[in-house]
Amino acid sequence: MQFELRLSVAAVLAASAVLAACGQKTETPAAPAASGGNAAAAPAADAQVVKLASVAPMSGSQAHYGKDNANGVLMAVDDLNQQGVTIGGKPVRFEAVVEDDAADPKQGTAVAQKLCDSKVNGVVGHLNSGTTIPASKIYNDCELPMVTGAATNPALTKNGYKTTFRIIANDNTLGAALANQAKAFGLKRVAVIDDRTAYGQGLAEVFAAVAKQNGIEVVSQQFTNDKATDFMAILTAVKAQNPDGIFYGGMDAQAGPMLRQMEQLGLTTQKYFGGDGICTTELAKLSGGSKPLLNVVCAEGGASLTKMPGGLAWRERYEKAFPGQFQIYSPYTYDATMLIVDAMKRANSADPKVYLAQLAASDYAGVTSKISFDETGDMKNAPSTLYQYVDGKKKAMD
Repeated sequence: MQFELRLSVAAVLAASAVLAACGQKTETPAAPAASGGNAAAAPAADAQVVKLASVAPMSGSQAHYGKDNANGVLMAVDDLNQQGVTIGGKPVRFEAVVEDDAADPKQGTAVAQKLCDSKVNGVVGHLNSGTTIPASKIYNDCELPMVTGAATNPALTKNGYKTTFRIIANDNTLGAALANQAKAFGLKRVAVIDDRTAYGQGLAEVFAAVAKQNGIEVVSQQFTNDKATDFMAILTAVKAQNPDGIFYGGMDAQAGPMLRQMEQLGLTTQKYFGGDGICTTELAKLSGGSKPLLNVVCAEGGASLTKMPGGLAWRERYEKAFPGQFQIYSPYTYDATMLIVDAMKRANSADPKVYLAQLAASDYAGVTSKISFDETGDMKNAPSTLYQYVDGKKKAMD
């Protein structure tokens, strides 16, 4: 499924049927901000058009992540159009182009090539490391900057691509934080399971390595895939090793059913660790309220909303525009969009080849944090946060 949206936040709710449809295109003129932003008029019809793409899974079991990612971009585009931005002395009308990569590497590279060919001005995405890493080469080859606020595999920024940027902590940080928490809990024996994706396997390897350094025995290492729903055989093998903790590298679509099946097997006292892929509001629903949800400790590569410079106020605006759709990454995709435009303004150009140097030199005060990059395109001093679930709701441990 691939589709293209050019929508203001005010138009998104009315266009929800389009978001769910395949192969449809809708163009809607900019409208006043649904979140109660300033009342500046939208740019004139003869303004130069700057296209900013959001790429994430908009279909399949991870569509709730993708919608949240796209919402962050749509909200930023709406805010920018209300500001009456000029670039190079000319008024600008921003358009969001929302693409579906279905969390599939082949579709992700096809979308990347499509965006290069259609000459969008910048890309926010992708979500999954497994799609982002191969897509990053396509963007590098066509000199199109991409900023991800979701893909966390450290390999993403090791290829030396000058067009690749990340505004969230990577898995080296998240895996280590979780393994250190396992040590703090006094755990002695852990089992490790992953979904064999670039994200899940990479995060599991970091956790296992740091756990061993911390004197924790890894008693079982198992793997599944990112489409599975039956984990009884794996969990039975894990139970036989009598671990006091279980780590899962993957997404919430698998973690939820896994928690339910853990309860069926009597695995109700083990701590259950995972990265940002399971650290969603959706996990409580997917787990069906099972007892092991109370034992979940998950890590996100950023500050909690209460500690973000503009987190709570931003979330309030988001909920008014997209009620009940918040997951994890939309504050980062919002900031990524604003960051790209800030670089354009400083460069006096929306040409990717011109503003790229300014993007690399960013020192931007965003909703999530102060954003600047090291020489690889990773964010400097990226924070991370551990969460637990209390009464079915995700709550920061700090």
